[in-house]
Amino acid sequence: MAKQEIEAKFYVQSPEQVQKRLVSAGAILVRPRILETNLRFDTPQGHLQRNGQVLRLRQDNAIHLTYKGTSQETDGILSRDELEFEVENFETARAFLEALGYMVVAVYEKYRAAYEMSGCHITLDELPYGTFIEIEGPDPDSVQRLTRDLGLDPAKAIVTSYLGLHRRLCAKHPLDPTVLTFAALAGISISASDLEIEPADII
Repeated sequence: MAKQEIEAKFYVQSPEQVQKRLVSAGAILVRPRILETNLRFDTPQGHLQRNGQVLRLRQDNAIHLTYKGTSQETDGILSRDELEFEVENFETARAFLEALGYMVVAVYEKYRAAYEMSGCHITLDELPYGTFIEIEGPDPDSVQRLTRDLGLDPAKAIVTSYLGLHRRLCAKHPLDPTVLTFAALAGISISASDLEIEPADII
């Protein structure tokens, strides 16, 4: 059964300060920082991307297969159907998807730490081009309330995906838009203006 994913995402300039705010506010660390490797799949014709859908295989301390439906955006908060479950073997899951006609269209990495607070799930995501916070809650009001409690500007919410931000970066740097890894972006100086975003923790 699909669940409804309701979340907002923000770029943060001072992740250490945001983490301190989380802890001071009573957030509970439920998963320490860990590297995630993600494979994004699509048809050779790109049907999923054109329809705003996501098919993803992720490996961290477990292996997850995820489908996300088309998102609806209201005041910076995205809502979409999500199906996710664990699988036992990363390579077998990849082969399964490829046997169905899907292909890997992008690979991306991030370090993620996860917290719980006020009925919301919060993640601090370190991407090769910067650090972000995602707040997922049971309803838009809960997400907006926690956003303000953490001293973030709701108006700075980002509705573009991490790969979408990477494509913006690739328009300014000679990078492969299908590869968002720490090795691929090593040594490149990246600013918020390169990504066409603003930090939400500077109010």
